[in-house]
Amino acid sequence: MTDLTPITFAETEIDEIAGHAGRIALVLDPDGRLSPAARRLNKLTRGALARLVESERFKKAKPGDAITLEFPTGLAAEALDVVLLGRGATQEEARRGGASLARQRGGADLLVLAGNLRRVAELAYGLAMRDYEFDAHKSDPQPRGGAVRIMCSAPETAETAAAPLLAVAQGTFMTRDLVNAPANVLTTSNFAERLAEMESLGLEVEVLDEEKLASLGMRTLLSVGQGSDSPSYVVVMRWNGGAKDAAPLALVGKGVVFDTGGISLKPGAGMEEMTMDMGGAGVVAGVMRSLALRKAGANVVGLVGIVENMPSGNATRPGDVITSMKGDTVEVINTDAEGRLVLCDAMWYAQERFKPAALIDLATLTGAIIVGLGHENAGVFSNDDALCNAFLKAAESEGEGAWRMPLGQAYDDLLKSRIADMKNIGGRPAGSITAAQFLKRFVKNDMPWIHLDIAGVALVKSDTTLAPKGATGWGVAALNRLIAERYETKADDQAG
Repeated sequence: MTDLTPITFAETEIDEIAGHAGRIALVLDPDGRLSPAARRLNKLTRGALARLVESERFKKAKPGDAITLEFPTGLAAEALDVVLLGRGATQEEARRGGASLARQRGGADLLVLAGNLRRVAELAYGLAMRDYEFDAHKSDPQPRGGAVRIMCSAPETAETAAAPLLAVAQGTFMTRDLVNAPANVLTTSNFAERLAEMESLGLEVEVLDEEKLASLGMRTLLSVGQGSDSPSYVVVMRWNGGAKDAAPLALVGKGVVFDTGGISLKPGAGMEEMTMDMGGAGVVAGVMRSLALRKAGANVVGLVGIVENMPSGNATRPGDVITSMKGDTVEVINTDAEGRLVLCDAMWYAQERFKPAALIDLATLTGAIIVGLGHENAGVFSNDDALCNAFLKAAESEGEGAWRMPLGQAYDDLLKSRIADMKNIGGRPAGSITAAQFLKRFVKNDMPWIHLDIAGVALVKSDTTLAPKGATGWGVAALNRLIAERYETKADDQAG
């Protein structure tokens, strides 16, 4: 897995500034006031910093922007990065400032002079999140950045505040690595093995093979993978950090490691990106890793259905009728609408076995959601206003775009089948909504539920604030926050 950049916190030692040989970053108030460290830098650079403050470039810069002075006179450093942040900078500004430093630092060790910035931990989080590069399959990868040392007025406080944030960053990196991985590397078996390795973090991990899945009646899930030589699995990950009698939150992810569309074959152009069709399962894995690393006081179970959708003589055909674990029959109209077939069995199993407090599923489910929302927002479908609003608030707090979409009987009626209980698609109109309506049929009465269609946000073609182009890890931070705010219990609540 891609490692996080090592970040440490220390008291400010002004005398160490001149001799630092990597890069130096200075947090400077947008009004140009010079801190003691800034005054020392200004003296060492013979007034270069003061001249920068008076420049038009500085005046036009926004909070979180970084301005670089290359090979500054009087310093051993190769560059001085000035990031504009006031002492009371917002979470978004502080994270953006950290990300700006990560984009510019190259392979050098970085010394950050953060002074009395209140949100030092958020600066560190933004830096860690943006300092990511997936180069596992390059023969000559560029060296990643060295260590980061942040000097600030309260290093112990900053380190304590940063620890859970960096745990989220580690979970996000796992998600990005999984989504970026090619399908000949991240096979179904390899995916299951990577998840099983998280037992070392304190998770309980159980791998259900095809024989077990057949005995449980997960016929729709197995039907998706039956055209592939790779075996199908359901992996169950449990984090039991909350009260013993508290029902868990269940997270269910679609894990199609490669999606050809099956017999309903996709067009060739762009099919190489279907390695990301396990994005929902990747997010579930990243959330579970984050919870374990930060020792979250919550009970959460993560289930992922891992399959490969391939055409072969044994593949499911359009027109086949399959009986789900629930007992409902599904007429398969299009084998490229396979994710819902994976999810419906896994969702039903999660409810039957774990009796969760709520259920959230994630999937790169439909191209229709990209038509509707582009790459800025995930589609959010829910039967519970309180749960949905709590998630939307968490996503907004983390800067992860999410937009609620409608549900309704008229959409559900589009799934009527002549020969079975339902079809797996409802036609071209409202494709993302009918997909959600299909899943809703496998949600028990009175079960709070959210479906997240992340097809547009799991992998993007241009850089975002906290991620380079490629896999984003969208959803790890938002779900972690939702769990912390809605499902986590304090130590005092668990006493007795």
